[in-house]
Amino acid sequence: RVLEAARSVAIPHNREVIHIVKRGFSIDGQDGINEPIGMHGYKLEVETHIITAGAATVENLRECVGAAGVAVQQFILNPLASAEAVLTQNERLMGTAVCDIGGGTTDMAIYVDGKVWHTMVLAVGGNHVTSDIAHGLRLPVPQAEEIKLQQGYAIRAEVGAEDYFSIRPFGEDVDVNINKQELAHIIEARVEEIFELALQEIKRSGYDGLLPAGMVLTGGVSALPAIRDLAGDVLNMPVRIAEPEDITGMVDQLHSPAYSTAVGLLRWALSAEEKAFTAKKGRRSRKKGEKNMNFGTAKNLFKRLLP
Repeated sequence: RVLEAARSVAIPHNREVIHIVKRGFSIDGQDGINEPIGMHGYKLEVETHIITAGAATVENLRECVGAAGVAVQQFILNPLASAEAVLTQNERLMGTAVCDIGGGTTDMAIYVDGKVWHTMVLAVGGNHVTSDIAHGLRLPVPQAEEIKLQQGYAIRAEVGAEDYFSIRPFGEDVDVNINKQELAHIIEARVEEIFELALQEIKRSGYDGLLPAGMVLTGGVSALPAIRDLAGDVLNMPVRIAEPEDITGMVDQLHSPAYSTAVGLLRWALSAEEKAFTAKKGRRSRKKGEKNMNFGTAKNLFKRLLP
């Protein structure tokens, strides 16, 4: 009930609560309680991290998915899903920022003491890198995306001056040789901007210098060669490139940072099903215990009444 009460917090009318993440409970002023069930007290309080989204966006997504014949049970924030697939328990406890650089956005969540303390979404991602390449090299967007994946590098200085590849820009009748350093220069500028914005957000959260486990980087863009070095230089913290672990079947296809969110969503849903099953099983056990208790009480009563 105390978690449901947290939903009553005042939020703008155009926002909708999608997550109430519990950080901890307090009973009669005693803080630091992770699981209050079974404890005694008069006043129960909860500290939460409330995540909201644009109400219109949520409704449009719900209708879009519904049009495909699928009912939406819950919306999950991207970095929370990715964290389910790539973060270790030690990273969550020590303090880390999971950063998922996807196509349209860069999403980040900060974990400290095993709990979520800050989340953010930046409106810049891999599609912007592709757009920069398309404009800089005068290419169609699909071709720019292909070149990013096949020839891309995150740090210009680490690309050989003699490395070239061929493209056919708009207005040209023949292929043109492009130095890979030119491509890397375009990519580096945008990716560096993404990490600078992420660092600003970490500082705004108050956790700058307080994340011993550093940043866990995932998402499709994190597959760029040398991106780990660039992130480390900008953020001045340890950086790990992560992909989904402990998966079976289709292993080759799913062992990629691009699938972290998808795998995390599956794990989130499975965990929710397991919790629901455990809770249902617990209620059945309690009801069975109550029935046995009532039967035993009635039997003892009859024993006392009958000769």
